[in-house]
Amino acid sequence: MTEPYVLTHHDAAISRLTLNRASAFNALSEGMLNALQDELDQLPQSTRVVVINAKGKAFCAGHDLKEMRQHTEQAYFDALFKRCSHLMNTLLTIRQPVIAEVHGLATAAGCQLVATCDLAVAADSAKFGVSGIDVGLFCSTPAVALSRNMNRKRAMQMLMTGEFIDAHQANDWGLINEVTCADELTQAVTVLAEKIKAKSEIAVRTGKTLFYKQLECGINDAYAMAGEAMACNMMADDVGEGIDAFIEKRKPIWRHQ
Repeated sequence: MTEPYVLTHHDAAISRLTLNRASAFNALSEGMLNALQDELDQLPQSTRVVVINAKGKAFCAGHDLKEMRQHTEQAYFDALFKRCSHLMNTLLTIRQPVIAEVHGLATAAGCQLVATCDLAVAADSAKFGVSGIDVGLFCSTPAVALSRNMNRKRAMQMLMTGEFIDAHQANDWGLINEVTCADELTQAVTVLAEKIKAKSEIAVRTGKTLFYKQLECGINDAYAMAGEAMACNMMADDVGEGIDAFIEKRKPIWRHQ
């Protein structure tokens, strides 16, 4: 039987989705896009944090160029990039924070995947690039994610040159959150996931939703939206418990776990 495109492991409210096409450098083929979308659509209700990692030497080498080369009609490519964009939007709109655990190469749509995840931790051996321009194809959809994570000049430099940056540059440029040695990568991601899991679920869910919505607004609308979100959040039982625990110098017992 064919191995699944994505391996899943659900434990203690952390769901790990592992890209499982090492021989194809975990390219975002039609099969991989569909499999990853399916896993995100059917996450267990108990999931508090999602981790995306990968098998093999590469994290994700972007779209499957060999598969794409078998087609010449624009309708096919319209549908492919629409499917990929839907996946990226799903990462932004699900209630759980998503962490990219990057151990190797992340290029083109693979770099887009890293940029789209809410958080990213990388091994010091990881490399990042948007090298479509080297084959005459500007990485337009990855540009959406990069330009919303990084300084515009840095993002444009990557997009226009196709040059790769290492994990420390990616950290300095705002593409990822943390760099660690390869043998400590999974542990570093687990520590981060556990920190988030320990917070109030309703606060985390409220925060993720508001964070992305306000980015698309003007400053006045952003503050109005944020004020409304805080007011609604204040009505949650967890906030009363959290404030009482702070005053009483004890750990809160969250009601929405």
